[in-house]
Amino acid sequence: MIQEIFEAGVVGAGGAGFPSHIKFKTKADHLLINAAECEPLLYTDQMEMEEHSEEIVAGVELGMEILGAKDGKIAIKKHHEASIRALEKALEGHPKIELVLMDSYYPAGDEHAIVFECLHQPLEPGALPSSLGAVVSNVTSIRNIYLASKGIPVTHKKVTVTGEVNSPVVLSVPIGTRITELIQRAGASKLENYAVLLGGPMMGKMLLGKEIEEAVVTKTTGGILVLPLDHPLIVRRRQTPEQIRKQTASACIQCSFCTELCPRYLKGHPLHPHQVMKAFGFNLPDHPNLPQASLCCECGICELFSCPMGLSPRIVNQLVKKQLREEGAPKPEFQGQGLNPLEFIRRLPTETLMRKIQVDKYDAYGKPPYETMETSYVKIPLSQHIGKPARPLVKEGDWVEVGQKIAGLEEGEMGANIHGSISGQVISVSDQWIEIKGGNQ
Repeated sequence: MIQEIFEAGVVGAGGAGFPSHIKFKTKADHLLINAAECEPLLYTDQMEMEEHSEEIVAGVELGMEILGAKDGKIAIKKHHEASIRALEKALEGHPKIELVLMDSYYPAGDEHAIVFECLHQPLEPGALPSSLGAVVSNVTSIRNIYLASKGIPVTHKKVTVTGEVNSPVVLSVPIGTRITELIQRAGASKLENYAVLLGGPMMGKMLLGKEIEEAVVTKTTGGILVLPLDHPLIVRRRQTPEQIRKQTASACIQCSFCTELCPRYLKGHPLHPHQVMKAFGFNLPDHPNLPQASLCCECGICELFSCPMGLSPRIVNQLVKKQLREEGAPKPEFQGQGLNPLEFIRRLPTETLMRKIQVDKYDAYGKPPYETMETSYVKIPLSQHIGKPARPLVKEGDWVEVGQKIAGLEEGEMGANIHGSISGQVISVSDQWIEIKGGNQ
């Protein structure tokens, strides 16, 4: 089954794209499924569960078999009622798998939050779920594991398209489909000029201008949020590192609100963003507080909700982490401080967060419809995952079928295979992309 997962190119569909054949090449007591749909405004995982609940449960069974796990737990928010109903029906006759119902807070989908909700123990700072005998997988990834067992590779992805569009929608599309095509399918943007957050409002990657034209759907794309260029989420992301440093030095009042509401701090991790801010703002590259930044999960609560001065602790942590990596700094060992007694009280309700970051009007659209979408052209990236880019196995002029492996890695290499998402002719091959134009052979 590990070989089948490798051949199918399954990766973590909800985040960085860690190859699933490596994650599942271990033993664990618990298989935990992240079905929390962490980011506001997204309905991608919910639609996955409503449309494919039986395949998801079958995937959990397979995952448990691979790991030798004694139980499986699917962590899902209580208010995702349609998804819960679909899963409950599919779970009949599966006594070793249970639903874990979560409150609607952000970031409920953080790996540490999933482990705590399911096992009632916080992970130690910097620790992996394996330290508590667990493996965590995204709900889409676990369905893809089931499909891999049937010889079906990863070729399509569900994506929520919302924000400043005329008809918000959840689309199932071939991987490599242009982002602009999805926006057009959502009734086009209401704006002449706009920005896109690829992912979600809190942790999504910002795209502007030509970047939007060139962007395509990958195995990890979950959402496309179209926003005005003057929206606060976009304005903040457009700041340069030097602007952020100057603002930090001049305006950080060391109030510690960023720390007091930090989900990792509340789990007992020695992460104090206000201390990192001070060291960064005054340009103290060797300050002993800087390595704390490596514990940051980059959820964005500190900068988008907590800070009364409108500063950017999350971006500062990102910059510090990048600096430490470039310097080859050794990974420090941190001692956990125990669960903060205020952890439950300080959880951030998703509705409150949406009002604060000014996206609640898009939530008022309600649950969007679900549709499938085809395309006649795809530009498939060779790197959609953690690890090495896949090496092309086709050349310009070749005819490929949907599901055919078009780029791959040797077994044991960190990375994932890539498959054609439409049938057509290869029109270009580079070390970054393979372009395919659909048609008749």
